[in-house]
Amino acid sequence: MARNGSEAREGATASFSSRVGQMRVHDPLPLYLQLQALIRDAIKDGVAPRGSGIPAERDLAVEYDVSRITVRKAIEGLVEEGLLTRRRGAGTFVAGRVDKSFSKLSSFSEDMVARGRVPSSRWISRSVGAVTPEEAMGLGLSPGSPVLRFHRIRLADDEPMALEFSTLAAGALASIDDVGDSLYTALERSDHRPVRALQRLRAVPLGSQHARMLGVDTGHPVLLIERRGFLPDGQVVEFTRSYYRGDAYDFVAEL
Repeated sequence: MARNGSEAREGATASFSSRVGQMRVHDPLPLYLQLQALIRDAIKDGVAPRGSGIPAERDLAVEYDVSRITVRKAIEGLVEEGLLTRRRGAGTFVAGRVDKSFSKLSSFSEDMVARGRVPSSRWISRSVGAVTPEEAMGLGLSPGSPVLRFHRIRLADDEPMALEFSTLAAGALASIDDVGDSLYTALERSDHRPVRALQRLRAVPLGSQHARMLGVDTGHPVLLIERRGFLPDGQVVEFTRSYYRGDAYDFVAEL
């Protein structure tokens, strides 16, 4: 006979605790730090794999015989470390962090494939319009010039990882419908793929609208990257603003 929802959650929690381990009764370390250490070690050892779910706070509190405040403090600390991530309406999961190197000019899709993950996009909008003052400065275009805009949520293994707002000079592609999952693949087909780029990075909190798109809380820290991509002749072909989740990315630069 099928178990009800409560029994299923209890079974999932018991399975989790049996894999992760129990806290030591006589350990002088605060309980929330003990719980953090258990989960941290489980992630490090691969017992709790990337993308796997963590039981609800109330279930962990019952299983480990601690208060929900203790569990919440432990989980919040691991979220701040970037080891766990919260998905609105879904729960808490082991984060799959990505190392993004600045030493090579590559697309989001190429980065994810290289790390064994499946990239995809969820379209916000794609459009043709007149260049804005900010876009004109980024692309080196005259006022009123036509541009192509591509606004997307970028996902890896169906998990939202970044927001990407790209603007191209109109001549870079024959049509806005040329872009599938990878913008750079489309640009390569049209012989307009950038060969170098200038990037600026800074940390910013997400506003409510962007937070909803990524499934995180308002104010969640992200890394904003502004990229200007150049063709071999020095012409700017791409101006992109991307918001990468701070709990999912490590940016690496070789100096």
